[in-house]
Amino acid sequence: MGGKLLYSTYEAKARFSEVLRHVREGKTVTISYRGDPVAEIRPLSKKPTTLEARVAELERQGAIVPPAGPLEPFTPGPPLPGTLAEFLAERGD
Repeated sequence: MGGKLLYSTYEAKARFSEVLRHVREGKTVTISYRGDPVAEIRPLSKKPTTLEARVAELERQGAIVPPAGPLEPFTPGPPLPGTLAEFLAERGD
């Protein structure tokens, strides 16, 4: 992947298809205005496709933290009579 390219705003506008080609190739393009970098155009990262990959990505970002120890198996409790009816009544269904 890799590789940085620098375009002035004028060049980026005139060569936009070229800029996008570089981005599709995995390169980051920096746009400058009067010699000062003001923006980057870079490839979007592909979203994880599995639950495990998404959880790992969220952990890397610090959005979630892994459990401190092993998880205990989840056992749902017994169904409560009338719970669904109460839920639907609250919703107005």
